[in-house]
Amino acid sequence: VQCLWCYTNNTCIDYPVRSILPPSSLCSLSNARWGVCWINFEALIIAIAVVAGLILVSIAVCCCYCCYCRRRSRSRPDEEEERLARKREERRLHSLQRKHERKLKHDEIRKKYGLLQDSDNPYSRFENE
Repeated sequence: VQCLWCYTNNTCIDYPVRSILPPSSLCSLSNARWGVCWINFEALIIAIAVVAGLILVSIAVCCCYCCYCRRRSRSRPDEEEERLARKREERRLHSLQRKHERKLKHDEIRKKYGLLQDSDNPYSRFENE
């Protein structure tokens, strides 16, 4: 791990710990290998950059998606409440309509049996008990 292999002069140099990347005075990046001889520094940098980019993009996509979902879920209850209010009003109107129909039907039955007090007929039947 502490070895920096340079293909230009085929030597193993102690890795310069003070700098992250080896300086070009020691060996160019394309010819420098780290630790195991097959890990190229250029490829390592590109791979790390790609992985970091993918992680950042995925975090950004997740954040945008979550914000979109929250905004959508906030607007959705309003639509849901409006729909429920419309259904509630329809049920109330339907109930009032049925109530009025029942009242008319009961009034007809009362009229048929003489139980309804007509406002146009001032006389009413007197019953002895």
